[in-house]
Amino acid sequence: MTDNTSLGSASHKQLYKLARQRGIDGRSSMTKAELIAALRGSDDGVPPPAPPAAEQSEIADVEEVVASRFDAFSRIAQARASGEMVMLPRSLRGNDRRVHVRQTLREDHRTRIAQRSQDAKAKFDKLADSLYSFFRGTSLLFYRDLAGEDAWMPTVLTLGDVHPENFGVMPSADNVPIFGVNDFDEAYYAPFTWDLKRGAVGFMIAAQEGGYGRKHQRVIARRFVRGYIDGITTFATDETEQDEQLRIDNAPKLIRKLIENALEHRSTWLASDYHDEFGRGFRSDDELVPITSRRDEFQELIQRFVEENDVQVPPRAGDMRVKDVAVRRGQGTASLGLERYYVLIEGERADASDDLIIEFKQARRSALAGLVPPSDFGFGGEGERIAHAHGVQLVRGDLFYGGIEFEGLSFMTRERAPYRDSIDVDDLSKKQWRRYAEICGRALAHAHALSDEIGELDHDIEPKIVEAIGPHELFIDDIQRFADEAAQRVRRDHRHFVADHALGAFDSIDTVYR
Repeated sequence: MTDNTSLGSASHKQLYKLARQRGIDGRSSMTKAELIAALRGSDDGVPPPAPPAAEQSEIADVEEVVASRFDAFSRIAQARASGEMVMLPRSLRGNDRRVHVRQTLREDHRTRIAQRSQDAKAKFDKLADSLYSFFRGTSLLFYRDLAGEDAWMPTVLTLGDVHPENFGVMPSADNVPIFGVNDFDEAYYAPFTWDLKRGAVGFMIAAQEGGYGRKHQRVIARRFVRGYIDGITTFATDETEQDEQLRIDNAPKLIRKLIENALEHRSTWLASDYHDEFGRGFRSDDELVPITSRRDEFQELIQRFVEENDVQVPPRAGDMRVKDVAVRRGQGTASLGLERYYVLIEGERADASDDLIIEFKQARRSALAGLVPPSDFGFGGEGERIAHAHGVQLVRGDLFYGGIEFEGLSFMTRERAPYRDSIDVDDLSKKQWRRYAEICGRALAHAHALSDEIGELDHDIEPKIVEAIGPHELFIDDIQRFADEAAQRVRRDHRHFVADHALGAFDSIDTVYR
């Protein structure tokens, strides 16, 4: 097999590694196609020298085809969206469903499993210990059960992974805490009902983890959907979505209390959680591993990030001077095991009391990709997709939210702030649970309503959603019945997963041998 053919089947990360070994300039910002072109030689057609045996072996490993059903499910989604009667995996029962769960999770985590990542094992242990964590960490499994569904419904920029803890407090462009949707990793253009369906299931399962029975779980899910309907109806009539922000001065009591509890002085937060004893860099512990030797490399990355994302650097960030860099370990649920860096930026006062932390988090393909009904909406890289969603779904959000290619991977960026926080659902009373679900439903409606303001939609979306909802009680009942069935399915899937995990099912990946 020729070197060119092998390059064409290699992953972005493998191409980047090979480009770094060959000393190709500008490799960090190259797309996969650009990396292949650079590796194939110069304009005069002279092929590059053959890589050493170790590199040849690395590329050859790609020829061992890892089992993927992405294309198969894309065809299912297209067929179902066009009106064909297609059986979805949610119809599977018993052993067939158990094998489907196993294959989907192996496929979704194939890189982390193949690399024998300790965080991958930690993630699987976490999913086994908690039904709610299992739901949060298996979006691909959930959406394969929805492939092509609701193709006739209005399309919006969906959040993609709606559950009680993907709403929270975060910094605004003005460096004040605001409340809203706060995790855009799975964001994608899809029918608006997809967010409502996953959200209703998420609220039911979270409430179950909190010790509430089925009756109260259903009440909470219904309040979430009702909050969405009330919100989207309001935005359809008064068109205030471009100006609305939930801040400490205008938030409902429950959210105002959350914001107040999240407030912490930056110097105290830095000293207690991040700085070394001198405030010159990151401390070293189980979660933070300083890589100070790479500071110059990340200084160049920060400068490129500012330029490529057109960041309006605020005075509080000074000259964006990188003081230190650290690898962040063991964070997240769905993203556990992905590359994540913290970059310490010297603040305006240069006395370590007002330093900033910019997070670089590896971005993956959305779980909705290939499963949504076909549309004309698309994205460049995965980091760009996530940054686009943040820019659309929040009014004047985090200035440092963006996307960038680095180390052959796509990363999203954001500022870590002393008041970035989400609600502790274990502390909610029954009344607060219902109120919180309603508030989150409205926050989701706000995010959807912004799809036609900064997003790619070229028409007024709110009236179309209101029309598609139809009779409110019927719509709520439809979502509730879906959520009941889906929550039951998640419980069965979790039992399958726990049994498989105990038998070592996720120590290896599925490989196609013929």
